[in-house]
Amino acid sequence: MTERFPSVFVSHGAPFLAIEPSPTRDFLSGLGTMLGRPRAILVISAHWDTGEARVSAAGRPETIHDFYGFPEALYRLAYPAAGSPELAARVKALLDAGGVECRIDPQRGLDHGAWVPLMLMYPDAGIPVVQLSVQSRLGAAHHRRLGVALRPLRDEGVLILGSGGATHNLSEFGRHGRDAPSPSWVTDFQTWLEQTVAGGRLDDLVDYRVRAPHGARNHPSEEHFVPLIVAAAAGSEGAAGKLLHDRREFAVLAMDAFRFD
Repeated sequence: MTERFPSVFVSHGAPFLAIEPSPTRDFLSGLGTMLGRPRAILVISAHWDTGEARVSAAGRPETIHDFYGFPEALYRLAYPAAGSPELAARVKALLDAGGVECRIDPQRGLDHGAWVPLMLMYPDAGIPVVQLSVQSRLGAAHHRRLGVALRPLRDEGVLILGSGGATHNLSEFGRHGRDAPSPSWVTDFQTWLEQTVAGGRLDDLVDYRVRAPHGARNHPSEEHFVPLIVAAAAGSEGAAGKLLHDRREFAVLAMDAFRFD
């Protein structure tokens, strides 16, 4: 009997996470052991944003270094996991059945929103990985539909992994030191987010830009938040989510991670 896997959301932060010590790096390094070993992984990364849903079907997805001005050591890292055209086809079929148009991309590799956390979670790169794009211009409700459509994968031994940021305002990022105190517009949003997930209030989560304090300020654009919506919607209807990790870096980046059973 195939083990049912949870859906999970992680905040991947800056690419430095792959090489620099931090509490979030330590957490991710133990997360794979905590979750167990899935048959395959479907990653919904903030760093693949398309007009319509696309799913990767490369047999050997390349490691994409989609960042600039970082230490050379980061550009030498690779995550040589296999892809899974079969899982890509299954994802497309589920989304099509859920009324979401999806195209298969035969060449897309793994961006740092995928390979940075996976390198820490499953360093042997021995589990096939497929990526699904976000469509940030379509908003949170659309991504709820994605998550609901993908739920059956959890009973097929697939880990659904949303990768983004609990908060993500890069225009504020450079104004604060790494260990500076966080402003209230960040802490108030983070508290609301953790309480909303713990309460299983998916409607509120989807409507976060209206219901959350400072929702738009913490997410001037939505690509880093909607992977959380997908992961939450892939959980059981109405079930409470579980906070796995709670941390802030550079004052304004909340690094929360959540599990949805």
